[in-house]
Amino acid sequence: MKLSVHFTPTGVTPAVLAGKPVVVLDILRATTTIVAALANGAKAVFPAPTADEALKIAQNMGKGDRLLAGERRCLPIPGFDLGNSPLEMTAEAVGGKTIILATTNGTPALVASESGQPVIVAAVTNFSAVVEAARHAFAEAGELHIVCSGRERQFAIEDAYVAGRYARAALSGKSRSKKALEMNDAALAAIELVRRYGDNWSVPISAGAAAHDLLRLRFKADVLAASTPDQYDIVPVYDDRRVTASSRG
Repeated sequence: MKLSVHFTPTGVTPAVLAGKPVVVLDILRATTTIVAALANGAKAVFPAPTADEALKIAQNMGKGDRLLAGERRCLPIPGFDLGNSPLEMTAEAVGGKTIILATTNGTPALVASESGQPVIVAAVTNFSAVVEAARHAFAEAGELHIVCSGRERQFAIEDAYVAGRYARAALSGKSRSKKALEMNDAALAAIELVRRYGDNWSVPISAGAAAHDLLRLRFKADVLAASTPDQYDIVPVYDDRRVTASSRG
């Protein structure tokens, strides 16, 4: 069995992930926002690597059926309907809508991972549901990749810590067999990071540059929301350019 963590999507080619189960996370904030949107009734989320690409996707949809959302430098994109805050993704705002989302780090990471099968969208807010799905996929395939979005193509501590939590949980489940286990260096480092911080989500998630930027811009509530586990019992899956969700069980 093989478990790999990738601290950024840089160097993650389609061939590396092709046909293999992948867990993608951008804790602050894209995957947290996607989970919130789907849990609150959005039909689907289309990740776009850039704002221009989001606008192209939107041109093929009726205005009444879709919402443009996203951020650049943590702030909402001018002219878009919503930003990249999970707290904006209320049932009143997104229920029955298709969201086209463009973010700096998270949506490019999803697009880079599209050759995986399945590609699971993970956050802290749906941790237990994703752990169950990841364990099952790991057992079936004998391999699991966890892709962190990182921050501007560099390491992000909040993503790495949560990747370590997912890696540890995957290894503690029934997916681990008597077969030899192989982990890459990033997986080992992510698990060591969990040993360093323990089980308190909020401390490592609040420790990095991304959290500091959000706090400076008065998005403290987003950081707190992204650090609260198991708010939702859904497993979003990215397939055919869109993310949709199923409930656990």
